[in-house]
Amino acid sequence: MSSWTRWHGPAMARFWGFCWLVVGFWRAALACPTSCKCTASRIWCNDPSPGIVAFPRLEPNSADPENITEIFIANQKRLEIINEDDVEAYVGLKNLTIVDSGLKFVAYKAFMKNSNLQHINFTRNKLTSLSRKHFRHLDLSELILVGNPFTCSCDIMWIKTLQETKSSPETQDLYCLNESSKNIPLANLQIPNCGLPSANLAAPNLTVEEGKSITLSCIVAGDPLPNMYWDVGNLVSKHMNETSHTQGSLRITNISSDDSGKQISCVAENLVGEDQDSVNLTVHFAPTITFLESPTSDHHWCIPFTVKGNPKPALQWFYNGAILNESKYICTKIHVTNHTEYHGCLQLDNPTHMNNGDYTLIAKNEYGKDERQISAHFMGWPGIDDGANPNYPDVLYEDWTATNDLGDAMNKSYEIPTTIVPGKTSQERLSVYAVVVIASVVGFCLLVMLFLLKLARHSKFGMKVC
Repeated sequence: MSSWTRWHGPAMARFWGFCWLVVGFWRAALACPTSCKCTASRIWCNDPSPGIVAFPRLEPNSADPENITEIFIANQKRLEIINEDDVEAYVGLKNLTIVDSGLKFVAYKAFMKNSNLQHINFTRNKLTSLSRKHFRHLDLSELILVGNPFTCSCDIMWIKTLQETKSSPETQDLYCLNESSKNIPLANLQIPNCGLPSANLAAPNLTVEEGKSITLSCIVAGDPLPNMYWDVGNLVSKHMNETSHTQGSLRITNISSDDSGKQISCVAENLVGEDQDSVNLTVHFAPTITFLESPTSDHHWCIPFTVKGNPKPALQWFYNGAILNESKYICTKIHVTNHTEYHGCLQLDNPTHMNNGDYTLIAKNEYGKDERQISAHFMGWPGIDDGANPNYPDVLYEDWTATNDLGDAMNKSYEIPTTIVPGKTSQERLSVYAVVVIASVVGFCLLVMLFLLKLARHSKFGMKVC
């Protein structure tokens, strides 16, 4: 009985936890290729016997491959190829190392889905050529290619260009084999008709009104002859392009205000590298008040708003239909500017019941205007409970309009009623009753005292002497 009790509760939980841990390691071991070891985030294959002949892949029932951040491969002489789909499952991969192995070929799209790659090390392999297309979409901080028997050709001139433009002072000691099988330092390599391309964007004035259309033209040059394409990012407006070998055009129609500030680039690319020429699009449009809310209280009271417009709209506030003259006590503040969008508030310093009312914002520029209105309630009238009716000033005083006590911020004055007859509260009635009762008691006591004094006087003067 004691042994049965001992294997229940926390002890049993620990036992089953250990069992699941063992099963997990066992499954991971089954999922790993031969000659490799695996954890939840790492794969390393450095055992040359029997070794691997293909890039390591986890079994379908193994741990999620997207959790793998590092793959280390060494001493695998029979590993020669990385195919397009070999690495695509490892979307979280950051570090890839293949050293002292037999790697000869890497497919162009091998790393297309590995946007997190930061470090690649292909030291001492059998690579004779390597295209920049493998890495053009990656933001690599390190690419090590030392010890590969590259063939001197235009295909590897991009590596030389990369070394020359690299910000790090450390350069790799790279060589290539010429037609005479002689090692040539890559830094000294000269290949005729093999250079960086150029792009020239002939753009008109890129300041355009919303809804209009515009056409951009671009000319590219280079040897080898470059390919040309347009990089429009996340352009919202409808656009179409026509390209030939050395020139192209981009037409943008019904231009949207959301595209103001967007960058448009013409890109020329060949084996050696790429060049681009860019312009920024400026769109003019009428203002729109996209956000206006009731006042909120922080350090100051604030009526928040958001306005879009280009050129920058002029802002004017109205209070109960009259122009609101701003002062140091009530003024417009712009807190955040995002190109053509302005986030701010009408700031009020210690407003009172006199500032309750309707506030209207008008935004205007040369292309049009927009306006929106909100009702603001800062506090109730002194001595009046407005909890049951938030619009109590309109109910009690139909013809009354408050003036602004914040530094004469309003340019319009009104008459204020001089008589206010609020109803008595229950507390006031209780006070009156108490006074009446106390007065009655005091009066009664005075009457009793007067009666007793009168009786005493009659007794004193009415006595007979014997």
